[in-house]
Amino acid sequence: MTEISVPAMSLVVLVGVSGSGKSTFARKHFKPTQVISSDYCRGLVADDENDQAATPAAFDLLHHIVGVRLRRGLLTVVDATNVQWKARQALVALAKSHDVLCDAIVLDVPEEVAVARNAVRPDRDFGSHVIRRQRNDLRQSLSKISRDGFRRVHVLRGDQIDDAVISYEKAWTDKTELTGPFDIVGDVHGCASELDALLAALGYADGVHPDGRTAVFVGDLVDRGPDSPGVLRRVMDMVERGTALCVSGNHEQKLVRALNGRKVRVAHGLETSLEQFALEDEEFTGRAKAFMTGLISHYVLDGGKLVVAHAGLKEAYHGRASGRVRSFALYGDTTGETDEYGLPVRYPWAEEYRGRAAVVYGHTPTTVAEWVNNTICLDTGVVFGGRLTALRYPERELVSVPAEKVWYEPARPLASRGREPDVLDIGDVTGDRYVETSGGTIKVREENAAAALEIMSRFAVDPRWLVYLPPTMAPPETSKKDGYLEHPDEAFAEFAAAGVTRVVCEEKHMGSRAVVVLARTPADAQERFGIEGTGTVFTRTGRPFFAGDLQDRFVAGLREAFAPLLEDSPWLVLDGELLPWSAKAGELIRDQYASVGAAAGAALPVAVGVLEAAAGRGLDVGSILDRARRREINAARFREAYARYCEPVSGVSGLRFAPFQILACAEGATAVTRPHDWHLDRLATVVHPLVLGTRHTYVDLEREDQRTAAVEWWTELTDAGGEGMVVKPVAHPGGRVQPGVKVRGPEYLRIIYGPDYLESLDELRKRFLGRKRSLALREHSLGVEALSRLAAGEPLHRVHEAVFAVLALECEPVDPRL
Repeated sequence: MTEISVPAMSLVVLVGVSGSGKSTFARKHFKPTQVISSDYCRGLVADDENDQAATPAAFDLLHHIVGVRLRRGLLTVVDATNVQWKARQALVALAKSHDVLCDAIVLDVPEEVAVARNAVRPDRDFGSHVIRRQRNDLRQSLSKISRDGFRRVHVLRGDQIDDAVISYEKAWTDKTELTGPFDIVGDVHGCASELDALLAALGYADGVHPDGRTAVFVGDLVDRGPDSPGVLRRVMDMVERGTALCVSGNHEQKLVRALNGRKVRVAHGLETSLEQFALEDEEFTGRAKAFMTGLISHYVLDGGKLVVAHAGLKEAYHGRASGRVRSFALYGDTTGETDEYGLPVRYPWAEEYRGRAAVVYGHTPTTVAEWVNNTICLDTGVVFGGRLTALRYPERELVSVPAEKVWYEPARPLASRGREPDVLDIGDVTGDRYVETSGGTIKVREENAAAALEIMSRFAVDPRWLVYLPPTMAPPETSKKDGYLEHPDEAFAEFAAAGVTRVVCEEKHMGSRAVVVLARTPADAQERFGIEGTGTVFTRTGRPFFAGDLQDRFVAGLREAFAPLLEDSPWLVLDGELLPWSAKAGELIRDQYASVGAAAGAALPVAVGVLEAAAGRGLDVGSILDRARRREINAARFREAYARYCEPVSGVSGLRFAPFQILACAEGATAVTRPHDWHLDRLATVVHPLVLGTRHTYVDLEREDQRTAAVEWWTELTDAGGEGMVVKPVAHPGGRVQPGVKVRGPEYLRIIYGPDYLESLDELRKRFLGRKRSLALREHSLGVEALSRLAAGEPLHRVHEAVFAVLALECEPVDPRL
């Protein structure tokens, strides 16, 4: 058995004459999608795999496909003869351009074997001279193919070809199986005492954390500070013990070259390390050189969610291997200019970063560690008298200790870096956008973003308050029960089929959806949201609910009402309904519903009277009269349906807020993901005239009696004039399960579908729910993402990206009656 090991993310180039068995070898060892064949590409561009005139176009296509796959990080195998240096060089260059390694597998078979194989293939009608020429090219290549730029060249002959086994090497940077938790430490620069203090603050004892956490060092352990050897001892011991990881910094690279006698410029603190190493024995120096030489450019951790590199790393380089990737990881990117201090001007790659992985780095000292587009620099200048900082991951908490003194004067003053956290950029939301969420990638179309931008920029509340927009909610599958378009049985069946065993049925208030943000004090609002004030209330499209001081008075009343919860948390974000419906929808009711009700109330009695008179004269108008009478009754029920939700309101008097979910709070910043009983139990403690409770009942879906009782409860609610109920899994199971479905009563649906809708049930049952249900899932995922980013302390524009996307999706063409 001959084992061939290739990088898991790489380009594999098969080399061999026609008839050497390359295609057979590829089929045996690789997936069909991984193999790009020149013959297949020739067939695509010419409808004939043997049309040699199409070869240039075929290889253009082959190189394009290979490039796309390599850009996406996919193992790719090229099945072509590749016996000529020029053909191989093009492929090696393509691999390098995408920062992946390239291996060659040479199938070296005798000329007569290849000729014999081609002779039995009717599609290979070229003569043996072609094989002879290819064989000569291959023979000339074998002596120098190792210098073509391949990482490794595997030459197989005879039985080795049939006995070969392919194995895959993970990249050294690939530590995706390590999920943490991690404590990522910024640039130490020889400050051993501060490192010991920071490790103690993080909970480490003698380099080991009692909870099994792993320290990750971003490099630049040495130079400038008082004890670079001491720092190296601590870190090397932890790495060897398996309690730490470390990536290379540019200072380690330079120190190793100096210790090896290479000519380097002794500056930027290197002189202090050399002085300190002069006092160490050869054994330690050798150990330190081996350690620093073996440090790699970066690590990809936690399933690809975390990248650690000394100077940062743009997304295209994550997990890649090349000189320019290592250079970027060690030194960052520069503009080619120097500043007034003679130092290189760094290219602001973090400002353009839009990757899903959090990138944690150091290298460029700053006064404070702050998130910039899901990246954070932890070099807070401890050696310059600043602080030594660590990031606790996945908690995203910062821990730091102060420097004992200024150990080294900086060449330029330290300053904060990155984009201002509360600055929004129109470029973040225009054009086709792709928002990464825990539920997957969600596309926002350019035209929908433009419509949302119009609303957001002209009508929305201050974006610093706008941390969430509620998602739409879908109805259950259409009911087939007589007289019903929607019924709880379908909702229960849907959740049971998804594996949900327990649901909560919540009264659906007929009001206007409202998000309430409250702060205990103005100082709490400033600290959490970066804005003056004590709170706000806004609609599901982000508009303030009221104009003028009514908004302030209503918020003041809510702060008083929720004071018990604000005692435990300095801020709250709540989801609920603002009642009555007429408080916000008065104009809609007058123009769209009352006008229809008034017209029907005036016209239908007259029509019934005329038809009754005609019937009295013996005219055959029975069926028309029956329909007119039904329509008169339906119109009266229609007026009763919307009139139930119209109440007089004067200022705050008459307004009520019915909360059903705590979206976020200091106790649980992503409280939206908690089970619903947690929300309802806490909200039940709020007793105030301004707050209306949400009645609810729990249902074990495996018990028929509880299902029946819940249906009866829904019937009582809707018979008494209620809108209906919302059915939610008590604990959301994840996946593509609806977070909740609304089950509306038959009388309420008259408002939605018209007074006579029950006479068209068969037609209405054909309504298409797929787009609405997809929209509900996507908007829910975006809402959770926005709150997760808020909880992680990410900058405003990152939170706003997900919030804005919800509003943009609302512009999609979906039947508004659903």
